[in-house]
Amino acid sequence: MTHVDDWREERARILAQARVVVVKVGSAVLTDAQGLNAAVLTGLAAQLAALRALPVPGQTEPRRVVLVSSGAVAAGRAALAAHGQTVETVGLAARQAAAAVGQGQLVRAWDKAFYVHGVPTAQVLLTRDDLRARQRFLNASNTFAELLHWGVLPVVNENDTVSVSELKFGDNDCLASLLANLTGADLCINLTSSPGVLAANPERNPHAPVLERIDDVAALDLAQLCGGKTSVGTGGMYSKLLGARRAAQIGVPTYILPGREPQVISRALAAAGVCPTPAGYDPLACGTWVRAGRQPIPRRKFWLAYQSDPAGSVQVDAGAARALRQQGGSLLPGGVHGVEGSFQQGALVRVLHQGRSLGVGLSNYSAADLKKIMGLKRHEVAAILGDAHYPEVIHRDNFLLDAV
Repeated sequence: MTHVDDWREERARILAQARVVVVKVGSAVLTDAQGLNAAVLTGLAAQLAALRALPVPGQTEPRRVVLVSSGAVAAGRAALAAHGQTVETVGLAARQAAAAVGQGQLVRAWDKAFYVHGVPTAQVLLTRDDLRARQRFLNASNTFAELLHWGVLPVVNENDTVSVSELKFGDNDCLASLLANLTGADLCINLTSSPGVLAANPERNPHAPVLERIDDVAALDLAQLCGGKTSVGTGGMYSKLLGARRAAQIGVPTYILPGREPQVISRALAAAGVCPTPAGYDPLACGTWVRAGRQPIPRRKFWLAYQSDPAGSVQVDAGAARALRQQGGSLLPGGVHGVEGSFQQGALVRVLHQGRSLGVGLSNYSAADLKKIMGLKRHEVAAILGDAHYPEVIHRDNFLLDAV
């Protein structure tokens, strides 16, 4: 069996067996100059209802789908324009106000589109703060589990109206990858205005072909590969691949598909042999399959890294950077040569080498104590802090390399 056959079989197996699927659809897919495109929403709702109805081999419970939907800001702009008011949404306050206008229209449009298929929906608006505290994270996880158990399809968006910069996910590609962890998803599908991931930056090479698969998304130079953001959204392919990197870290693959292609999800499933081809269409082998990481990290570690903001940072030398990056080691006091911030013991901190981020981890020391012992060997640390000290500044079990 060739490597190509291997990934195709992997894709077919996961598409068939995925019990929970997070589907993200962007503004550039859902909206046009007139606001929400009703035909696109109707078509996607039909496909997602069909995806839910596909039986999972060996499972008695039906497949679950979580929808992450952008489009509130664009819908708000269009709604205001229909009332004769043209607004610019370049600032935070303007975007939040437009989202307040458009969010109700967005969820109402989805509810109407799914109603004809007998699929009840729920609106879930989140900020990063909702997932930051462990108790709130668990509460959110339990709520999603209950909704999915009831057969409800959650329609999720960032709560743009009340989010402030430090509590924002940044874009819904990031939110979708975090929901993959929250909901225990087996697969992410990202619907975009692009035909897939192009082999080169389209601004420099407009004829670059679409990549069928990405074996190791963590090895890609995203800044070199990707172009800019879409005109109506906040993401672009950079954020989609960054989200795919995060999902890959917990063993979840991502299927990036052209969202405006007719029956794109159903035809992609048909091309993989998972379901019959929709009437009147051909199977469609399209988009880009982003494979999961070979050694998934624990989901708890993923939560530590991405649901909280670092309280400070530590600068490390080349030896420590090598141990963290290549050897899976812990960070010892001797490898630290700089401390920034006023964090306490147990805080999440960012680890830097020559100004570049290596990752984040939980510090066994406060910033004040770490400044006393940085650069020292173990016996020298004991002489300053006594015997009640940790051998590691950050234990490898509490450290996660960046997905950026």
